Amino acid sequence: MTRTGTRLAFASSLLMAAMLAACGPVPVDQAERSCLRDAQMASAPRTELGIGVASTRGGDVRPYGSLSFEVSGDYLMGRDPADVFANCVMRRSGQPPSVPLHDQPAWRG
Repeated sequence: MTRTGTRLAFASSLLMAAMLAACGPVPVDQAERSCLRDAQMASAPRTELGIGVASTRGGDVRPYGSLSFEVSGDYLMGRDPADVFANCVMRRSGQPPSVPLHDQPAWRG
């Protein structure tokens, strides 16, 4: 193998190692924070409504409106948000939650 080929193989190995490390488990507290959204989406659909006024460079004023709607498969299947949270934390960290969903400070359910 040439010197350039050896360097390329080494660089490829380092890149693959970094990518595999990114797929590893995360700390429980980090998993709990990221899994809160899954639990919130399992408890109710999320809607967002925007109403306002927009102006153009010519000075014309026009009304503006937007509506977005997001629903999760967990909500449609009727899954318990606490179970969704616990399963998500276990999947991401490999450990059960340190604090149950309903005792999480950021939980709005």
